[in-house]
Amino acid sequence: MKQLVIFFLLVTNCMWAQSDFEKGEKLFQKKQYAPARTAFESVVKTTPNNLKAIEYLGDIAGAEKKWDTALVYYKKLKLTKPSEADYFYKYGGALGMKALTVNKFKALGMIDEVKGSFEKSIQLDSKHIPARWALIELYLQLPAIVGGSESKAVAYSDQLQRISAVDGYLSQGRIDEYFKRYKMAEEQYKKAVTVGGTKICYQKLADLYQNKMEQPDKAKIVLEEYKKKISN
Repeated sequence: MKQLVIFFLLVTNCMWAQSDFEKGEKLFQKKQYAPARTAFESVVKTTPNNLKAIEYLGDIAGAEKKWDTALVYYKKLKLTKPSEADYFYKYGGALGMKALTVNKFKALGMIDEVKGSFEKSIQLDSKHIPARWALIELYLQLPAIVGGSESKAVAYSDQLQRISAVDGYLSQGRIDEYFKRYKMAEEQYKKAVTVGGTKICYQKLADLYQNKMEQPDKAKIVLEEYKKKISN
């Protein structure tokens, strides 16, 4: 009888957790973060090892720019399941964002861990695209004296090219745009449009024309081409 009661309680807890989880997902998708957090906290309370609920809590904290809170959740994830590339990627991303909020001296002490987290993601998943994008941005933004390097950014862009041609063109375009090589960036974004044809490809090219090359007419044409493409 006692075993039956325990079994009943376990099943009931799981059912409530599932209900809260589904509610939390719907709220999260609507960007209603406060009630979504409450739902996922309820899930974790009844099923402490629900990694997806913990991940959502980290994502909510990140969306709210509560980087310390996000790091607590992501750290738990990567320690619980150290074979999951995304957990290291998200941890590195949250740590990188926190580094932007502290003084420069303290931020410098975080760089190696940020970089190492993204590199770990790639080690665990050889085709991890977001981690490579993150490293490209990191090497572009860092001053050379603390590890910034165009050549390293290009190396990761080349890796992206082998994994996803459109990401390769977009990332090389991003590098060229960062160093104000706008004509070269234009060519890369055009290739991305041809190969990928996604909204982001057209948007990157249009933004370049509008904001960097002072050619608003060309930006308008690019956006009109995209609208025509999706309407067909």
